[in-house]
Amino acid sequence: MSNKEMQALISLLDDPDSRIFDDVSQKIISYGYDVIPHLESAWENSFDHLLQNRIEDIIHHLQFENIKLDLINWKNSELDLIEGALIVAKYQYPDLEEEKIRNCIKQLTQDVWLEMNDNLTALEKIKVLNRIIFDIHEFYGNTKNINSPKNSYINNVIERKKGNPITLGIVYLAICNKLNIPMYGVDVPAHFILAYSEDGENALFYLNVFNKGTVFGQPDIDKFLEQLKVEPKEEYYTPCSNLTTIKRLIQHLIFTYDNLGYIEKKEELEELYSIL
Repeated sequence: MSNKEMQALISLLDDPDSRIFDDVSQKIISYGYDVIPHLESAWENSFDHLLQNRIEDIIHHLQFENIKLDLINWKNSELDLIEGALIVAKYQYPDLEEEKIRNCIKQLTQDVWLEMNDNLTALEKIKVLNRIIFDIHEFYGNTKNINSPKNSYINNVIERKKGNPITLGIVYLAICNKLNIPMYGVDVPAHFILAYSEDGENALFYLNVFNKGTVFGQPDIDKFLEQLKVEPKEEYYTPCSNLTTIKRLIQHLIFTYDNLGYIEKKEELEELYSIL
């Protein structure tokens, strides 16, 4: 369809007849994600509040469908952790600069790599990671507003250098993965921690990235679960997959939006969660 034909179709979106509007919107949606620039241009050149609202709804629908497709493809691929976090972030920030985020991870990785050598012990490697990430680059846990949705979007975490245990863990894990450091996420209730595991099953020790990478052991998890009055399970002590980590990220967003009363966002995120 030519630009002129598309503009003519979009101009019909303000038709007061709901049947005509439904037919036109479905026709526009059928052209897929590539029609968004035409819709954005029409929105910018319109002063009609109804038309703008309808355009916004169609754009959101197209973007959401694209995110669902990306998430399906991600699930069936190599499950790259940063890629998964980026797809989730696009739910709220469809125009985020992916390259900026990847470059930040790349820079962090390079800074850590420059301090590493083959003679370092596991704990010495962690000290290097913690110093670069938390002391030099000044990432930290957002203790004042831990349940803000912003803490769950990787672009915000990179830009503001503060996040929740899951997003900070994702940044930490992405760096470790690039440097072949055997670090994994652990899906603990009401928290998210990391485990150093050379065999991918048994943890040598654990990290709390929400507290600048503090090292601790299994007895500390026991005490934490006891405080929560939660029965210990093997999965609370052993490494989890990248799929589980992204599911946990979406779960937390569902929780935060539910608390804030954003029911539509909660329901859409539940739809994304169901894909995984």
